[in-house]
Amino acid sequence: MEKIAFIGLGNMGSPMAANLLRKGFDLTVFDLSASAMDTLAALGAKSAASAQDAVATADIVLSMLPAAHHVESLYRNILPRLKAGTLAIDCSTIDAATTRRLAQDLSAHGVALLDAPVSGGTAGAAAGTLTFMVGGTAHDLARAQPLLEAMGQAVFHAGESGAGQSAKICNNMLLGILMAGTAEALALGVKNGLDPAVLSHIMSKSSGRNWALEVYNPWPGVMANSPASRAYSGGFMSSLMLKDLGLARDSAQAAHANTPLGALAYALFEKHVADGNGAKDFSSIQQHYD
Repeated sequence: MEKIAFIGLGNMGSPMAANLLRKGFDLTVFDLSASAMDTLAALGAKSAASAQDAVATADIVLSMLPAAHHVESLYRNILPRLKAGTLAIDCSTIDAATTRRLAQDLSAHGVALLDAPVSGGTAGAAAGTLTFMVGGTAHDLARAQPLLEAMGQAVFHAGESGAGQSAKICNNMLLGILMAGTAEALALGVKNGLDPAVLSHIMSKSSGRNWALEVYNPWPGVMANSPASRAYSGGFMSSLMLKDLGLARDSAQAAHANTPLGALAYALFEKHVADGNGAKDFSSIQQHYD
């Protein structure tokens, strides 16, 4: 069995790593949070003192980090410790240009890189029902497939290096638009005397149905397990949604694409984060309409 190193054990990385352990993979983990490593050690993971130590004997490296500069810094630092033939799988959401540059640099040292950002949120990470959008070669994806299937229910080959990131950016731009629109519609209904749960049910059976409404409802109390019902804690931070909308904006500018709704969603989340809500789940955009 190939040895796996998993680096980045945040809200997404920890449950993803836990699912690999439950499926019997040989896992060494590293994170700046000792408690996150301890939790996984209780499930059978080996803890490393550093990222370099984590990858020293690894055949496959998985990473789940917040932003491009974290990803680039990690792979620059661990590259001297990676043996030729290692496969790196980055599940972070970053810009496609950084991914392609890293892929070229790693390839020069005999290391392959797949970009494999995910969709499904923390609930999907815990349940092992994530969707992976993968950029890279079909050969490398075939090697990664057992790991990705242990953490998710759908794996899509989007194209060559960077294609996974491009697909994820498009998806998250749409998600930001849908969440803001869903919150706006719910607020309008409540202002007109409607029960938000009743309105949510009506819209979920009508033409306005969408993932934010049906799976991740932003109104507190409508869904017992949603971040909205936990004071918007424990989900996908608004600051990260703003980051992703910024990636979509930059991609649109580079491609000369017209994305007016994406720009509006960016502006809404920019103000929301500036108002001190960056650490709250992105469904807390509902509060913008209070």
